[in-house]
Amino acid sequence: MRMNSTKLYLAVIAMFAASALPSQVAAQHTQYKLIDMGTLGGPASYLTDPGNGPSFLVLSDSGVLVGRSDTSTFDPVIGDFRARAFRWDDGALTDLGAPAGAVFSQASGVNARGWISIGYSAGQIDPLTGGPIFRAALWINGQFIELPPLGDGLENNALYVNNGGQVVGFSSISQTPDPAGISFIGGAIHPFIWQHGVMRDLGTLGGPDALPNENCNNQRHNLVTGQSLLADFTVHPDSGSPTWHAFLWQDGKMIDLGTLGGTLLGVLQCANNGGQVAGTSSLTGDPMDPFGNIQAPNGNFIGHAFLWKNGAMQDLGTLGGVNSSATWINEAGDVVGEADLTGSEVNFLHHAFLWRSGKMIDLGALGSTSHAAAINSSGQVVGRSRLGDDPFSELQHAFLWGKGGPMVDLNTLIGPNSPLELYDGENINDAGWIAGRGLPPGCDNKDACGHAFLLIPCEPASGQDCSPITATQSDAALPRKSTTSALQERLAWSRTGAAIPLYWLRRS
Repeated sequence: MRMNSTKLYLAVIAMFAASALPSQVAAQHTQYKLIDMGTLGGPASYLTDPGNGPSFLVLSDSGVLVGRSDTSTFDPVIGDFRARAFRWDDGALTDLGAPAGAVFSQASGVNARGWISIGYSAGQIDPLTGGPIFRAALWINGQFIELPPLGDGLENNALYVNNGGQVVGFSSISQTPDPAGISFIGGAIHPFIWQHGVMRDLGTLGGPDALPNENCNNQRHNLVTGQSLLADFTVHPDSGSPTWHAFLWQDGKMIDLGTLGGTLLGVLQCANNGGQVAGTSSLTGDPMDPFGNIQAPNGNFIGHAFLWKNGAMQDLGTLGGVNSSATWINEAGDVVGEADLTGSEVNFLHHAFLWRSGKMIDLGALGSTSHAAAINSSGQVVGRSRLGDDPFSELQHAFLWGKGGPMVDLNTLIGPNSPLELYDGENINDAGWIAGRGLPPGCDNKDACGHAFLLIPCEPASGQDCSPITATQSDAALPRKSTTSALQERLAWSRTGAAIPLYWLRRS
């Protein structure tokens, strides 16, 4: 996963605490114990890069949380603080280190066994991009398995590992420039599956490039979603972007899922174990959004959320406005995301939505706008919502929606004296645990100084201590070396599973 050349600093004004909900509303919800993940010596910790890709599954149902944390060392080659992947489990936060010689590592996903997909960099420069080379690895029980690129490519990245031990990611396939001219890793990009030490190129829909998508809820073996260029990857005259179609790769075959009539797809797509796919597509004729609403899937094009199942792509519509986008799908086929309200062409208002049984439900907002990031099997939804009336304000709080609503500010469901102001919710597992990002005192920018957090349901009435705490860093030194052939052999028993994740992991 490519780091920004410089840290992405948002123009954020000082955060303030939102007014507490009426006691009778808050009392209807579970209370939570807050665990602040802190950092490994640097200014910030993250769940993804830099905490903006909610469709990454970084919190397992067993309660293992993974991410990355800054150290105190700034590296001019990667343009950021050197970071290390971390793992929180059973009360302890562990620095996973990095493969031998690496200066940066981050976790992008975790499976039910606690195996972790890793991206890392040793600081060498890619001659095609002029930036640092990033590579993929798999962490298992203290050891790193380094995954080679496809063909003679220089770079790759592991996006997630499914429950059967398959690693899904993308790779450059050569050291020659991408024919489409869009690659962020130099050569043309193909998705891959790695298993038992073997890299498998999943190919494309005929064009030079294809990318896999995020793993929000899919753990099936040999099931991957993404988007691909077609053989005729004509550049759209308005966007400057070539034509992309969604794909579903299953058991050796890549299926073209098409679009909602347009040529452009949003990058947030994922599948569930039933092979249903949620995503975003532009519409027939690629109509332009003249007001440039921020949730358009590509540039200023109008886009709608879709659900693909049983061979057909369904337009999920909007909440009366112009655009909508999908971010997560659960096993029941419930889809969440955000959608414009009536009048959005003028007021730019959008709300989190839940699409269920053919109906888009408005989840409301804590203030002006809201965005749903994830939903679990119980129908609990987490995300973020702007406070106040300004639809462009950076004053946001994490929310929880469940039991038919209303939306609740997660800051009202944690104990007093919190070390963090909860800014956004990104993952919720089937046990109801919630992972997200928060702001420590004096921090007004989650990407510059925010901390990852975990919320665990807590019952003070039963005598449980629900006081917020900072994670305890483990003193246990785990082995941090590249895998041996013996470890490769121990993987041979794994024969099931699958998954997927994508975010445009590399940025300029």
